[in-house]
Amino acid sequence: MTIEEWLGKDNQLGVDIWQRKYCYENEDFDHWIERISGGNQDIARLIREKKFLFGGRILSNRGLEYVGRKITLSNCYVIEPPKDEIESIFDCARKLARTYSYGGGCGIDISGLSPRGAHINNAAKETTGAVSFMDLYSLVTDLIGQNGRRGALMISLDCFHPDIEAFIDLKTDLTKVTKANISVRVYDDFMEAVKENKPYHLHYTRKATGETIERWVSARDIFRKIAETNWDYAEPGALFWDRIRNWNLLSNTKEFEYAGVNPCAEEPLPAGGSCLLGSMNLSEFVQNPFTPEASFDFDEFKQCVAICVRAMNEVLDEGLSLHPLEEQRESVKNWRQIGLGIMGLADMLLKLGITYGEDEAVELCDRIGFAMADTAIAASAGLAKESGAFPKCNTEEIMETPFFLHNTSEPTRELVKKYGLRNSQLLTIAPTGTLSTMLGISGGIEPIYAIYYERKTESLHGKDVYYKVYTKIVEDYMKDHKLTDDTQLPSCFVTAMTLDYRSRIHMQAIWQTHIDASISSTVNVPKQFTVEETESLYEYAYEKGLKGITIFRDGCKRAGILTVEEPKKEKSATAGEGLERGEIILVNDDVIGKKRKLVTGCGSLHCIALFDPYTGALLETYLSKGSTGGCNNFMIGLSRMISISARGGIDIYTIIDQLNSTGSCPSYTVRRATQKDTSKGSCCPMAVGNALLDMYNEVQEELANQGKASNHVPPKAPKPQAVKSTDQKLRCPECGEPLVFEGGCNICKSCGWSKCF
Repeated sequence: MTIEEWLGKDNQLGVDIWQRKYCYENEDFDHWIERISGGNQDIARLIREKKFLFGGRILSNRGLEYVGRKITLSNCYVIEPPKDEIESIFDCARKLARTYSYGGGCGIDISGLSPRGAHINNAAKETTGAVSFMDLYSLVTDLIGQNGRRGALMISLDCFHPDIEAFIDLKTDLTKVTKANISVRVYDDFMEAVKENKPYHLHYTRKATGETIERWVSARDIFRKIAETNWDYAEPGALFWDRIRNWNLLSNTKEFEYAGVNPCAEEPLPAGGSCLLGSMNLSEFVQNPFTPEASFDFDEFKQCVAICVRAMNEVLDEGLSLHPLEEQRESVKNWRQIGLGIMGLADMLLKLGITYGEDEAVELCDRIGFAMADTAIAASAGLAKESGAFPKCNTEEIMETPFFLHNTSEPTRELVKKYGLRNSQLLTIAPTGTLSTMLGISGGIEPIYAIYYERKTESLHGKDVYYKVYTKIVEDYMKDHKLTDDTQLPSCFVTAMTLDYRSRIHMQAIWQTHIDASISSTVNVPKQFTVEETESLYEYAYEKGLKGITIFRDGCKRAGILTVEEPKKEKSATAGEGLERGEIILVNDDVIGKKRKLVTGCGSLHCIALFDPYTGALLETYLSKGSTGGCNNFMIGLSRMISISARGGIDIYTIIDQLNSTGSCPSYTVRRATQKDTSKGSCCPMAVGNALLDMYNEVQEELANQGKASNHVPPKAPKPQAVKSTDQKLRCPECGEPLVFEGGCNICKSCGWSKCF
């Protein structure tokens, strides 16, 4: 078999991904299967049938330790949390660097570090706080290369830590901690205080001095801050920590403690723990797809689960000596976590004619999830019979956990009682962005993101021409049913942007009842979604028993401005040609003008901006001070530099990033404290940048509305349309196409690039 035969003749993207990411040098497909299967013919068959794939590190690295490479077979690790001492803080950075150098992502929790202002016995007299060290860990992540990209990092903090507000606010500064995801560890007592509108106790006691730093805050205000920041910046995420600790196979084991989560949060792990991943493709277990006789093959699925558990244990044994750090080797040996999961759920449902999120879908997922958990636990017990239970196994404690009781049949319980378990953790649902894109299926438990994507090509006449690329499952259905237009699709073809968030949470919640680790997944919501709705979403996720939640609002500032509007053809001042170095766009009178009055530390400041009437690009800026204070020559110079940058082809986001890097002005700080009327920012350049962004967004919205008005058509039933990025910074670094945020990870649907392996 060739790679083209395996993936399909029309799947050039899948072939490209395989060749770039998983094929070693010039090996052919059959040799690759032999290498990654480790001689296990059952797992080789499942891979050939596209029913299962190992995680990316295994597909890339298995077998290559024999050619002298420093590699790991685990995607991610949780590093031992830094202790409240300078040596431990920097030792944590060393461990991050070493792990990244082997290709692993990392998670760390900084709740053990003193809050800002705590007394210390060195030259500083008091600490700068836990949050101040996040830039150090982000910098290390940025520095260490991993085959053309950088490492992945998750940093978490307890909701009762006195630095929690600074932690939540941190990434509203787009220049801070740019190489890490952040999440708040939320506890049950906090959520109860939110519901009852009670005060909440923030506290930290420093062991070295005995000093306690504490204060009472409004739980509802903190909760609102989390929702507001996530709404506008897509972070921080929420980890419902008591649910994480109490819904697993080790919840009764006093010796065990979760230290943190991996970068996409699907794997809570102890200090030194690693996530060894693999995913089953649910869509390949559908018999007679797209017909009234379609059904899910439970027998074949359960056989697949048992084969995969055995195969992943084989990889675990092979990889024990390959972990970068001794503490990782020790942890993996003692607890033996694996992470078997799923992908292709949305494709499965569409093949069965079932609508994602509706009761029928939830009921079917409940049955599949139980079958997966029960079979996986039984398979692990069978391996314990052959090779012994994991070293820290306490069978009685495991069998009394709520998770075990909920997810096992009587025959499985008898097996575990007799032999124990080979693994302390078995199931997870990871982001499968690259794997699922290679196969042409939906990732993890995500709904399909869009019916189709817009692609742009340049014609012989130098004009941009747009065309549709249908999502693979949509294309298959349309060919099978001889449809010529996507408006003819049945109602079960819902997408991430058309689903009600409650339906989305129902699906994640039912899977979480059968997953002993966690789920990396994204609830996508439209641009008009409000902060209040975001709060409700968090509360609903908590009530439904999720272990964590990631939200992406279309149009939020940090994660990219992705829209579902019809594309506007672009017209540039250089007649379709790019600018050469040194060329400057000439501006005529055909422009869109906007004005803002700002209040700065020195008084009023007037900002006028001119935009291209076709693309909405910034062209010129004029700044003038009011009648009081400030240097007018400085303002003129700043406006001229902004204008020449814009006309030289530098995008507005890059200009704003530079303006946001100018620091804090004393007069601005004084006025903000005394009169509380300053514009957003901490100095004049920063205020100007915020005003420019506000005006730019306003122009983009006006142009979009004009385009809609000029192409008015009679209203139809709402259908998801094309995905187009208006944020040049959130395009794929390899091919330049827009990125999609799903499964907790940025993914390119054009070339298969993803932030996560």
